[in-house]
Amino acid sequence: MPPTEVSPTPKILPADPRAPDLREVLAFVILSYAVFYAALSLWGGLRLVGGSAFGDNPSYLSAASAIRYWHFDGVEVHQFWGVSYATAFFSAVTRIPLRPAFVIVCVVASLAALAICYRLWGGWVAAFCFLLSLDWFKSSLLGGSESLFIALILAAFLALRRGKSLWSALFAALATVVRPFGMFALIGIGIELLWRKKFQEFTWAVAIALLIGGLYVWPLAQYLGNPMANVASYQQNDWHGRPPFTVPFVAIVRDTLASSVPLTNLALTSFWVGLVLLGMVIAVASGTLRNYARSYPAEACFASLFFLALFTYNAREWARAEFPRFALPLLPWVLVFLYRYLPKRSWVTWSLAVITPVLAAASALGIRNVVPALFRHFH
Repeated sequence: MPPTEVSPTPKILPADPRAPDLREVLAFVILSYAVFYAALSLWGGLRLVGGSAFGDNPSYLSAASAIRYWHFDGVEVHQFWGVSYATAFFSAVTRIPLRPAFVIVCVVASLAALAICYRLWGGWVAAFCFLLSLDWFKSSLLGGSESLFIALILAAFLALRRGKSLWSALFAALATVVRPFGMFALIGIGIELLWRKKFQEFTWAVAIALLIGGLYVWPLAQYLGNPMANVASYQQNDWHGRPPFTVPFVAIVRDTLASSVPLTNLALTSFWVGLVLLGMVIAVASGTLRNYARSYPAEACFASLFFLALFTYNAREWARAEFPRFALPLLPWVLVFLYRYLPKRSWVTWSLAVITPVLAAASALGIRNVVPALFRHFH
């Protein structure tokens, strides 16, 4: 028998009168963003904000410039262009240059993701989700696709909970052109609509996904000669001609054994691998995942497929090193599954709002660069 319609109120979690409301959660996070920028400024690292010295920013900004002026000659394709389209559109509407427009898109998307996360699971999950990860601060405040991707994924599931399946399909399709793992959300939404016997809505959802996909690949085919240019670039640069997925844990273990990174980096990535694995193991062993799937089958499908993808991803040098960043979209569900073990105290979240952004800023600059910067500042 198909599951009944559910409300956006998270029934899977117990009511907690001590949980922070949305204003408190926003206060935690906005304070933490201010601390991050203050620490970065103190250490002379503001050049990293939206700049070419951080992460994949050059690729995103190059694509945004090509889209903004609709001139694709000489553009190198790698990452999916969803965040570049958002940046180009925002820049065109506001007349703000591309670099600050890119950062604004990332910051606004991160705050939107926070608000939606609160609507889905309440204050504690939202607070810990956005205060635990160093990579969340770096990608949201320096530039990256993660905040927009997560905002769209969470918006898709909130819309689905509220019975707005077509909006859900639209958000999930847009998320897929930001990061390809958004496909897992589309699969989950399709499965839930079929399970609920909403065949007409399923047909419309498929049509929306195909329309968004067609609009996305058309410029790639028209101007670059390859509608799958993004995938081809991943195949060459990240997967090195191998399949994108392999046996679980093989790539992570291989990269760990071959790694010569500092122990602090290895400890950080190992912590995130262990946290995600622990959350899913507890969810399966306790029956929480099964119960969750009865109410929210699309979300359970997305979380399960994303978990499998994380632990089978076959990108040499990235499977382990970038695991904490790759895992960000799965983090809300991990925290839901570990909810009973979270330290649900206001002093903990306020402490994280100061400690985590300082560590994130130091990580962005590199610990070896922070100490000389502090020495120059105080002497």
